[in-house]
Amino acid sequence: MKVAILSQDASLYSTRRLLEAGLERGHEVQVIDFLRCAITLHTQSPQLWHKGQRCPSFDAAIPRIGPGKAVYGTAVVRQLEVMGVPVLNSADAIACARDKLHCYQQIARKGLSVPATGFTYACKDIETVLSRMNSKAVVIKLLKGSHGIGVVLAETLQTARALFEAFRGVDADVLVQECIDEARGVDLRCFVIGNQVAAAIQRKGPPGEFRANLHRGATAHPVELTEQEEAIAVAAAQAIGLQIAGVDLLRTQQGPLVLEVNASPGLEGIEKATQLDLAAQVMVFLEQWIANG
Repeated sequence: MKVAILSQDASLYSTRRLLEAGLERGHEVQVIDFLRCAITLHTQSPQLWHKGQRCPSFDAAIPRIGPGKAVYGTAVVRQLEVMGVPVLNSADAIACARDKLHCYQQIARKGLSVPATGFTYACKDIETVLSRMNSKAVVIKLLKGSHGIGVVLAETLQTARALFEAFRGVDADVLVQECIDEARGVDLRCFVIGNQVAAAIQRKGPPGEFRANLHRGATAHPVELTEQEEAIAVAAAQAIGLQIAGVDLLRTQQGPLVLEVNASPGLEGIEKATQLDLAAQVMVFLEQWIANG
């Protein structure tokens, strides 16, 4: 197959691993910097150009769209879809995953549990949101943040009000979410491929850190999921429409809660922690997915 990997940088670990896995399986693989793509539309001939050259006819594409360039990245993915190229994670699914509120709404629609979450535009309505939290401490999250950036812990409601007003003062949209005391600094990252969890790790933040992001110094080790946790992780990915996803869960006294769904989950941390070749598994899934139409 001719496979395109949409990525800003071919040297990034995840991009490099997918490239290696595709080549090892005999595919013709090309890394496409989606920021160097141009889109042209004609009635009968939509086209995609890369660095001034018309892109060849690809059999499939794997998007690796970073959070900061999601708008343009999803436009390129959508162009490939218009051209009839099967894409492993659609533009709509990527866009949904990037918008935390939309993501939570889709998950809740499927009956899956999430931490108590609130969203409002007006500072005057923050009391309504805070009154529905199940904890005194709450987490304030930028609607489109990533890697733990724009995620702030407010230990008191007074601090939460002040933080909300500060964010709204610079016209930043934020979510308010309950803080799960027993899960502070610890979560589960589930790497979902199709209808199964291919690997799972437990991430633990450094002392004093309530976020469990590996980018922020968290440690990781393989973890055995329960059948319920596996089912919830797969269902969360499917609720967003993702074939490949990183689903973050919290283990709580009320059961597993879906914390986040990532449309471009990194391979480095989870491959090194589990010693599994997830890049090869993604390629095998892609082959089967294309073969099944």
